[in-house]
Amino acid sequence: MDLKRVEIRWHGRGGQGAVTASMILAEAAIYQGKYAQAFPEFGAERRGAPVRAYTRISEKPIFSRAPIIEPDVVVVLDPSLDKSLYIGGLKSNGVLIINTRKSVSDIVKDIGRSDIKIARVDATKIALEVLKAPFVNMAMLGAVAKAVPIVDTTYIEEAIKENFRPKVAEANIQAMRRAFNEVEIS
Repeated sequence: MDLKRVEIRWHGRGGQGAVTASMILAEAAIYQGKYAQAFPEFGAERRGAPVRAYTRISEKPIFSRAPIIEPDVVVVLDPSLDKSLYIGGLKSNGVLIINTRKSVSDIVKDIGRSDIKIARVDATKIALEVLKAPFVNMAMLGAVAKAVPIVDTTYIEEAIKENFRPKVAEANIQAMRRAFNEVEIS
């Protein structure tokens, strides 16, 4: 994967924070001096409904505003989503980053693709232990930062601080750092 331009597609359910994570990652990339954009795609626009968000990060200006159909990276916040919703279009040699307790080998069996890199982290466990709530988005940002090193975590931390009250920001940074350290990458 070319780290000079990365396209990320986020999959979650309404209320899980996929849109927020996408935007914070784009903001962090801009802080780091890159070009970035983030935008959501909603369906039924209700809590619990499948949601997609997109992040583009590049060293050059970005002109496309189209949805990302063939992403370099797919981030799955909710492992109960149908795999056909998230695996479609993921480029060969792309990266699937998924919130799950399953092993990497079980994930490969489930999705039937061995041509991609897989990163797995139990973001739900981290969120429940650190935040005392099932908000996995900031933990998933930590997994993204480790699996696809395009944005340094110091800039992600800065973006988190800009978007949350201090106490909430600190807990989210802790969740992000923990996932960064715990993510398993194939």
